[in-house]
Amino acid sequence: MRYEGTIYRPPGEWKSYLLQVTVGCSHNACTFCGMYKDKRYHVRPLSDVMEDIQMARAYYGDVRRVFLCDGDAIALPTGDLLAILRALYETFPALERVTTYAGPESTLEKTPEELRTLREAGLTRAYLGLETGNDALLKAVCKGVDAAGMLEAGVRLRQAGMDLWVMVLLGLAGSGGGTRHILDTAAMVNEMRPRHLSALSLILQPGTVLYRDWKAGRFTPVTARESLEEVRLLVEKLTVDPLHFTCDHASNYLPLKGTLPDRREEFLTALDGALAGDVALRPEWSRGV
Repeated sequence: MRYEGTIYRPPGEWKSYLLQVTVGCSHNACTFCGMYKDKRYHVRPLSDVMEDIQMARAYYGDVRRVFLCDGDAIALPTGDLLAILRALYETFPALERVTTYAGPESTLEKTPEELRTLREAGLTRAYLGLETGNDALLKAVCKGVDAAGMLEAGVRLRQAGMDLWVMVLLGLAGSGGGTRHILDTAAMVNEMRPRHLSALSLILQPGTVLYRDWKAGRFTPVTARESLEEVRLLVEKLTVDPLHFTCDHASNYLPLKGTLPDRREEFLTALDGALAGDVALRPEWSRGV
């Protein structure tokens, strides 16, 4: 397959055929993110994408899952996305789902009708990097939208019928700022009502603004204890029912995965044990992105 630069996908898409329809991220300005610094955003020619689909058919045979790369494929013109979806479902008869990252700005540039049309054409799941529900923090990390815009983007995706999966970033507010960050994040998730929520932990990446702020003494990362306290507060305050909750990324200190609210008490007990020192944490050397 033909790819430009490093390719990223959500952990749950490890079985998916990765089809690169854009290169890089249309926003690519978040202070904490180093994922797409090796390339400049551009849309791949539609003819190249169609050729790749035929190459994948010849190489893989039929596939059941496709993830559209790179960081914000929903930024594509709606007509191009519809043509790609049509080609995918015609080429792979066993295809069950097509998924993508969805940037909040790009999502808001689509009308609710466009999003519903994309869902009806087979764009089944959207991954939205919420990061935080705190308005000031969204501005500080240059996410590109305020809290109202982030909420609207998530609600539009859900109301279009897409399987909405949101990601939040523990430790994003730094040491001492976690309570407000998590309370606002839980409140937004409860209003947005996604089906899935992943809580990842901030890992400072060389080359990012936040990494430079840390080196200059302008940002203090959370401790392991503060990170666990953020997870505990998040689990305690989430009210979406049911919610598929994952906190088992390689960046997290204590792996948790299951459905809320069913496993809330189990998770809180595990977190209390970890905070008391009775449960072993993932060592720092093994944590990563």
